[in-house]
Amino acid sequence: MTKFSDLALDPRVLKAVAEAGYETPTPIQAQAIPHALQGKDVLGIAQTGTGKTASFTLPMITLLGKGRAKARMPRSLVLAPTRELAAQVAENFDVYAKYTKLTKALLIGGVSFGEQDKLIDRGVDVLIATPGRLLDHHERGKLLLTGVQIMVVDEADRMLDMGFIPDIERIFSLTPFTRQTFFYSATMAPEIERITNTFLTGAVKIEVARQATTSTTIEQKLIQFTPSRKDKSFAEKRAVLRSIITSEGEACTNAIVFCNRKMDVDVVTKSLKAHGFNASAIHGDLDQSVRTKTLDGFRDGSVHILVASDVAARGLDVPAVSHVFNFDVPSHPEDYVHRIGRTGRAGRLGKAYSIAVPSDDKYIAAIESLVKQPIPRGEVPAGALESASDVPERAREERGSRARGGRGGEARGRDRGPREDKPVIVEAVAEAVVAPAAPEVVVAAPAPAPAPERSPRRDNRRNEERAPREERPREAREERVREDRPREERPRDDRRDYRGNRDHGDRVVGLGEHVPDFILRSFKLKTETKDDSEEMAETSSES
Repeated sequence: MTKFSDLALDPRVLKAVAEAGYETPTPIQAQAIPHALQGKDVLGIAQTGTGKTASFTLPMITLLGKGRAKARMPRSLVLAPTRELAAQVAENFDVYAKYTKLTKALLIGGVSFGEQDKLIDRGVDVLIATPGRLLDHHERGKLLLTGVQIMVVDEADRMLDMGFIPDIERIFSLTPFTRQTFFYSATMAPEIERITNTFLTGAVKIEVARQATTSTTIEQKLIQFTPSRKDKSFAEKRAVLRSIITSEGEACTNAIVFCNRKMDVDVVTKSLKAHGFNASAIHGDLDQSVRTKTLDGFRDGSVHILVASDVAARGLDVPAVSHVFNFDVPSHPEDYVHRIGRTGRAGRLGKAYSIAVPSDDKYIAAIESLVKQPIPRGEVPAGALESASDVPERAREERGSRARGGRGGEARGRDRGPREDKPVIVEAVAEAVVAPAAPEVVVAAPAPAPAPERSPRRDNRRNEERAPREERPREAREERVREDRPREERPRDDRRDYRGNRDHGDRVVGLGEHVPDFILRSFKLKTETKDDSEEMAETSSES
């Protein structure tokens, strides 16, 4: 059996590996490290959890043992699709290179540019970055890639799913042609195969444990149900998830819940917290400090349930995950294997549950076709759909009544039907009629406040309108008749303009006696005659 001591690694690297507790390399490490030490390009195809990180980290440290980095010109470059995977590679580098003097820098989003610029200016041997942040530094003129000797692309198929392939091609074009390249992927999509044919030269292809296989240590279950209504599907899926977690009891020591969308991650997390579960969310829109804190809490046990998008589906090494729940069936069948691969690691037993509705049938068929075996079916826990709503019905009804009627008493009365105290009032009146009259006590009531005075014209008009036409005064009837006639037929004195003012005929209302004198003068143009022109000519000649 091959051991690390047989792989011609640097003694300082072997010492760090031994202290980490490793003696025997994994199959991909045993096959990739010898070719990497010979300076060959390596194309590795292996599933997650097979030790790919060490297969390129150990030979990289050995090859970079001699030499010194220049400012802003890293000697090696490692590209990772997510911040968490990049941080994990950096941690592995710290473990295996602790007896060397090699330096590293981690370029990921969510961290200030200033601190990263300081590390790059000093010069780094190993630069670990996500594609977006790496290109940001290059466009700012803070980074040169012309000195890269070794380049690593990790989880290339994940980069394809995230749309990073154009960025990868651009980064390849910025590095020298003489570089050594390590290219790792779980699957070989046509786009990835095109890149490997373009940028790798004489690559050694190593394929270990095809990604289309699932671990035998994982117990899988598929929970299928039909929602009662289309708009209740999301709420009922949350209820089924809560029921499954509850039914597992103490066996569920920790769990990862995967959702397809970031917004669903937040909703599911809030739902679990509202029902007493210890849950936290992690997805790409969160700040890096929050993501790091959440992952650390999940590793040390302070977070029981981690609700995540596919940002946590690959590369993250959390050894003891007891359960994985697919709240949404992944649209890509490879993602299913990556997700459930978070549990059952290193020979441990694990369970993976997937919740599906009828619209997920095509995705389930694709998954079963990839893994070449059916997923065992399970039953919906009893009573799961009865608690499908996160908000009690009574609370929803109260919110609806407030939205319909506001806070007014009449609106509440309409929504809730007749008031219950009406029969009590009727009985009280009846008792008052039947009961003998009590001795009359005369109490002087306070004098009523004088009513506000009303305009007599307004009161008369109201009384006239209410009275029958025959009883109205003759003058009022004639006034109404005059107002109903067209404006042209009314007397001139009775016409009104659009403001309601009476028309005063042809009189002009203006400035009156204060009209300036120049406005009242008439100006006539003087026509030029022959005599005038001759006179003007004589005047000009005299002058």
